[in-house]
Order: sequence, then structure tokens, then C-alpha cells
Amino acid sequence: MSRLTKKYQATIPAAVREALHLSQGDMVAFDIEADRVTLRRAEPLDREFARALDGTLGEWLSAEDEEAFGDL
Repeated sequence: MSRLTKKYQATIPAAVREALHLSQGDMVAFDIEADRVTLRRAEPLDREFARALDGTLGEWLSAEDEEAFGDL
């Protein structure tokens, strides 16, 4: 278990990090099915997909957006 911070961040427990062979800086992926979320180590295809989207989301990085949506 892990508790969410004020910024909705959570620590991945050591047992989970060890099971997934995660190290600092590694990427993780979240798979959502109905009311269940699965955390897994990100695969190269996941990282490539994220990089492909990165350039398309820059329009949402304004100070106005941060003020409007920063607490979500």
C-alpha cells in the first residue's frame, strides 16, 4: 500500500520495485480495465508512444492551464 501526497503522487513500495526490477528514472505504465489499474514496467513501445505524443501536448503547458487544472 502507498498513501497519496497532496500532489497525488505515491511511492512504489520496495517489494513492487524489486518484483518489477525498477530503478530510479525507470518508466512505468498503467493499464486500466474497468475498476482495476495494473502497474507494470514500461516497454520500449510504451516509451516510443509517449515520445510520439510529447510534441502534441505542448499547447497545455501554459500558466493559465496550470492555474486552471493544477489541482486535478
